[in-house]
Amino acid sequence: MQTPEKPTPFVSFLRYNLVATLATGVDFIALIALTELAGLWYMFSTISGAVFGALTAFLLGRYWVFVSKESKIGHQGFRYFLVASGSVVLNSSGVYLFTEIANLQYIISKVITAVLVAVCYNYLLSRYFVFR
Repeated sequence: MQTPEKPTPFVSFLRYNLVATLATGVDFIALIALTELAGLWYMFSTISGAVFGALTAFLLGRYWVFVSKESKIGHQGFRYFLVASGSVVLNSSGVYLFTEIANLQYIISKVITAVLVAVCYNYLLSRYFVFR
């Protein structure tokens, strides 16, 4: 089986945004389902959704966005775990602050936080640290 070529930086950026949208969808669906349907505390659901979204983003990032299979999956997985852990902390903290301090509804808090973390943190670390 032939290994696909690495995409150009522009193509990987476009793919990253598509995958980020998909992973964010997984994250939001888990958040809302666990909170509204299962009746769990929104912070537990926020963290769980972030983990599901992170797993989606890692696998698609490795095999499709950056086509970065030269490194062992364990090495990339560890670097991704570090980045995803920071992302979970940033997302959870942002949702909590916007919900509890700014008195926004948790879904609105999640949207604001997710955009900020994606733009200012996730892409840059994925591109230059995890899948370099």
